[in-house]
Amino acid sequence: MAAETLKSGTGAGGAAALRRLLLDNGALTALIALVIAMSALSGDFLTTDNLLNVGVQAAVTAVLAFGVTFVIVSAGIDLSVGSVAALSATVLAWSATAHGVPVVLAVLLALATGVAAGLVNGFLISYGKLPPFIATLAMLSVGRGLALVISDGSPIAFPASISHLGDTLGGWLPVPVLVMVAMGLIAAFVLGRTYIGRSMYAIGGNEEAARLSGLRVPKQKLAIYALSGVFAAVAGVVLASRLSSAQPQAATGYELDAIASVVIGGASLAGGTGKASGTLIGALILAVLRNGLNLLNVSAFWQQVVIGVVIALAVLLDTVRRKAGAAPTPIGSPGGGKGKQFATYGLAAVVAVAIVGATSFLHNDPKSGTQKIGLSLSTLNNPFFVQIRSGAQAEAKKLGVDLTVTDAQNDASQQANQLQNFTSSGLGAIVVNPVDSDAASNPVAAAGKAKIPVIAVDRGVNKADVNALVASDNVAGGEQAAKAIADKLGGSGKIVILQGLAGTSAARERAEGFAKGLQAYPGIEVVAQQPADFDRTKGLDVMSNLLQAHPDVQGVIAANDEMALGAVKALGSKAGESVQVVGFDGTPDGLTAVEQGTLYASVAQQPSQLGKIAVDNAVKAIKGEKVEETVKVPVKVVTKETVAGFSG
Repeated sequence: MAAETLKSGTGAGGAAALRRLLLDNGALTALIALVIAMSALSGDFLTTDNLLNVGVQAAVTAVLAFGVTFVIVSAGIDLSVGSVAALSATVLAWSATAHGVPVVLAVLLALATGVAAGLVNGFLISYGKLPPFIATLAMLSVGRGLALVISDGSPIAFPASISHLGDTLGGWLPVPVLVMVAMGLIAAFVLGRTYIGRSMYAIGGNEEAARLSGLRVPKQKLAIYALSGVFAAVAGVVLASRLSSAQPQAATGYELDAIASVVIGGASLAGGTGKASGTLIGALILAVLRNGLNLLNVSAFWQQVVIGVVIALAVLLDTVRRKAGAAPTPIGSPGGGKGKQFATYGLAAVVAVAIVGATSFLHNDPKSGTQKIGLSLSTLNNPFFVQIRSGAQAEAKKLGVDLTVTDAQNDASQQANQLQNFTSSGLGAIVVNPVDSDAASNPVAAAGKAKIPVIAVDRGVNKADVNALVASDNVAGGEQAAKAIADKLGGSGKIVILQGLAGTSAARERAEGFAKGLQAYPGIEVVAQQPADFDRTKGLDVMSNLLQAHPDVQGVIAANDEMALGAVKALGSKAGESVQVVGFDGTPDGLTAVEQGTLYASVAQQPSQLGKIAVDNAVKAIKGEKVEETVKVPVKVVTKETVAGFSG
């Protein structure tokens, strides 16, 4: 009887402990609900390989977020961590590969870069009296700019000895996960066991009271922001290791994910609360969401909506839980506990139902036995790549293939995650349009090891084998664009060049083609070259600025039609009259402008054909049929005289 009572008491105690754990950690409850929902919706989610993928994909965000936790606990904010991560990795690669600095010293330089950036932030905030938002926003721009200056806008190969940080131990345990755990333990120790950690909570709770109690608040803030910089540097090194190269544009927007992870994990932006374990859970929630939505074939556009909604629900869950437990209750009274239980479990159910309902409605559940292909595009914020998707989807529908399309949003690391998800879900083939040819090498090689055929479209993959490359020649197209503008100007005149997104292979190759083509025309003077990031709005702004310094410009070469159309808008009535503009891609809007005469020409690539041929070759590869290693889709300079006969 006593044994039964003890057993019963132990069981009750265990259940009570579990309830307390869930009640005290609303984010953990949301994570559990999320995992259950994703497991129910996708049979590919709850596998060892995929769970390790989730850990790898959470690692960089989590390490960044641990550093941001220090800042938020002390009632600050750090918007610069993504840029500092990219800058630190660039410094490491640049010093070790370009200048022969020993790797150990290069790593120390990278960490020192993070510390220096953090100290600058802390100095501006503590002694310069700048608001944290403004100071770190300035560092965001400075850090990204320095990364581009050091790298000259191109990825730098990472030292092989450091690239092992992106590998696995024993062939299965990812090193990034180990780094995440180690940095999490360090963060927990700093917050819970050190003087600086207690200072963070005191400053965040009431800065003036902390100062009056004897804390040297300005010096403490210097240390806090320096710690955030160190964690950002470590995150940058891990990220670059995964990509085998330091990308100057890496970790763009990661500061927002880091802040979201901290807040989801239970920290308050008002300061005074937060812990490392909560931050880790917040980072895992974001990683599980992105991984699961990829596996469920949710539209790339809807993914952003679902992620935003679930983040809001997760934070709401924790907020309501705190309010439910705010009122004091007498010792032994069950009322408060029941209130907490109702709030926590009720909202956890809301989160689970919202996830299940949204993803069930949005994802495409193909019939059993249907061939599955994944298509990872560098971005869908550009008509050219939207046309690639349209051509691929039309061919997939024709062939009876289930096509999953993801949007990497011009982020090489996000694309690496998407390709890993494709591999772990056992797709029949993968079609990839790389954000960067070097950065895609590791995940493409992993797909090859898993015997999954890979077709590259529009851009090749370096240092990894693909079954086929379906592309136009960007360099040759750049030469044709240069020849077109030079011939139109009679071999002499002043022109400007609008470059693409710095660090991308397409921008580099097209710029190389422009330079080669212009060598034959010494009378053409390039008065300015500026990046406009393949974006129409930026093309408008950059061209408007350049016109102030060069009002007598006679020609414009743009690395894509979107920037060319922005330039046309800036030029106004001059476009097609006194100033000739040549674009690149042959998008519908670009061809319409050519027909109207505002755009002199566009180097048309037939993007829908690229998507169609890529899917066709992927299906052949699945069937074991032979495919050509390189499939060239012809490019053509389309002018007003030839646009009517251009098929697209």
